Amino acid sequence: MTSPTANRYDSIFRPGLFRGQVHVVTGGGSGIGRCVAHELAALGATVVITGRSEEKLAKVSAEITEDGGKVDSIAFDIRDEDQVKAAIASIVAKHGRIHGLVNNAGGQFPAPMAAISKRGFEAVVTNNLTGGFLMAREVFNQSMAKHGGGAIVNMAADMWNGMPGMAHSGAARAGMVNLTKTAAFEWAYAQVRVNAVAPGWIASSGMDAYGPGMAPMIRSLKDNLPMKRMGLESEVSSVIAFLLSPGAAFVTGITVAIDGGAPLNSPVMPSVPHAPAPTYDGFHRASVPKVLQDL
Repeated sequence: MTSPTANRYDSIFRPGLFRGQVHVVTGGGSGIGRCVAHELAALGATVVITGRSEEKLAKVSAEITEDGGKVDSIAFDIRDEDQVKAAIASIVAKHGRIHGLVNNAGGQFPAPMAAISKRGFEAVVTNNLTGGFLMAREVFNQSMAKHGGGAIVNMAADMWNGMPGMAHSGAARAGMVNLTKTAAFEWAYAQVRVNAVAPGWIASSGMDAYGPGMAPMIRSLKDNLPMKRMGLESEVSSVIAFLLSPGAAFVTGITVAIDGGAPLNSPVMPSVPHAPAPTYDGFHRASVPKVLQDL
């Protein structure tokens, strides 16, 4: 990955692409959300990052400010309807309108389906689906429906063949794909586009949240991918930036898979041994997750 001493994000998009716009990124204090916030800010947007940890948000805000970007932050829980309503009202009051929303926040824990409690299942669904719904609804009602539209990008996952070991997350992510289609249809009249991305195995800080018991599996994932490597945060961010951009003006209701071809694996025809595919790493502050550092 690139050195954190580099002085700016190396986006593939033209400078100033989002100048004068306000984009909200949930879960912007770490991982993919942090990367997306950096790229959007580098492209001229005023980025509002949200999350539950004020400490994480402050750290990323300081990074973006140091890089010359415009950033604001607000800590709240996307699972709490009243907090979501109040947060969006605060953002609109301060910034005037919201041009883009990246529904990135989420999380899950590994467990076989038979061992997942009702409480655990509902917690993950609320985190990965209900919270995103609340954010999208309030951004639409309080800003986009009143101020000329906008673009929303939701976060799904590689769950096309089920999600063994994470049934709760797979169900929530599949729900988000369907919700994206419904929102795209219902909100088209207001000039709002709604799309989703479905990352596969991405080398981000989230991998360190699974604990040492998952480390051997995580470290071997690349061997099962046609591209023979994991994805990078900036490879997700660039797709999100495109979906928010005018270049995607005729794109709505779709989910873009960013998974290195993971669902294409076939027991009938094993992948031919080859070197890992080239990467695109534009994130100047990226770091390798601890679980992968000695590979």
